[in-house]
Amino acid sequence: MQLPFTHDLSELVPVIPIGRRVHASTRYTGAGVTIAYLDSGFYPHPDLVTPLSRIKAYADATGERVIERALTKSQHASNWHGTMTTGASAGNGALSGGRFRGIASCASLVLVKTGQPDTFRISEKDIGRALSWVIEHHARLGVRVINISLGGDVPSKGKATALDKLVEEAVALGMCVVCAAGNSGGHKIIPPASAASAITVGGVNDFNSTDVARHRLYHSNYGVGLGGAMKPELIAPAQFVPAPMLPDSETHKLAQLLWALEKASDRALRELLKAQEAQDALGMEVQKPPAHVRRIVRHRINEQKFIHPHYQHADGTSFAAPIVSAVIAQMLEANPKLTPAQVKHALIETADALEDVPVERQGAGVVNASAAVRAGMRTTRSR
Repeated sequence: MQLPFTHDLSELVPVIPIGRRVHASTRYTGAGVTIAYLDSGFYPHPDLVTPLSRIKAYADATGERVIERALTKSQHASNWHGTMTTGASAGNGALSGGRFRGIASCASLVLVKTGQPDTFRISEKDIGRALSWVIEHHARLGVRVINISLGGDVPSKGKATALDKLVEEAVALGMCVVCAAGNSGGHKIIPPASAASAITVGGVNDFNSTDVARHRLYHSNYGVGLGGAMKPELIAPAQFVPAPMLPDSETHKLAQLLWALEKASDRALRELLKAQEAQDALGMEVQKPPAHVRRIVRHRINEQKFIHPHYQHADGTSFAAPIVSAVIAQMLEANPKLTPAQVKHALIETADALEDVPVERQGAGVVNASAAVRAGMRTTRSR
């Protein structure tokens, strides 16, 4: 089966799984490691709950009182972001036959919904409430990594905010905190990415290629965090990241329709196009020749970044950060004794720097998953 790639509007080209693009070992899958994700919402996607659920806990932190309960199926628009970030990094690719498996495909998950569902706004206070809950329950749930693909209210001015302090507390308790740098390309760092002990992740556009010569810097934020810490510390793929769609959402339904049209025979295609839904999706009537229809279908598939009936490719440091969180899960699986400081050091010392890109924009460079795991295995706990 061929899959689409946005640079060509007539042909469907495979998107390379993230593991290959960051040189991830297939030996490690994050087994035995728990990652907490703070995000706007989640869905019990088959990639996370098949054949058995790996969701240890779900907490709703959108109100003043955080409520832990079972995660139910909902197509609410707030749930798409967290569904895609978790699936991109820790999904097992169940709906793609394993093709779009995340790097930490066997990790356990703690999912914490935060923000204001009615306005879709997420403030520092909201993030802080969710992070405080993880800190309070981390020992019970065995959390070793916290992924925050969210940003607070205003850029850091060098003075520690309440959110910065919570990040430092989490790290002091033995958790690695990974934060997205942000996507505006500005010389600014917004809490919690500003915390000195956070692992702040910017982006690289690898153009869906393993050829390093093609890699270019993504327009992620950069700057100086608290205590003079350079941010970001490293970068990871922030474009063409395979991620599962929110099941039964309008986007997901459109993807399934377009893929049915793409795979149909000429005769079946004519029958499918009699439906108003198909005509609306393509913006055309049924009388067009099959060859013309197929060009429109492929254009729409690429336009919507669909790479499979159940997956899109996604953009942003929101996806670069969980890739690094997944790499850390591999490192902790290989060496559970690693401290957050040792993890951070190993990631930095093994990253691959981009040529002709200022250090302040890329930190140490692009994360190299297998090299980071090997460095972590060589590390022993400081006495």
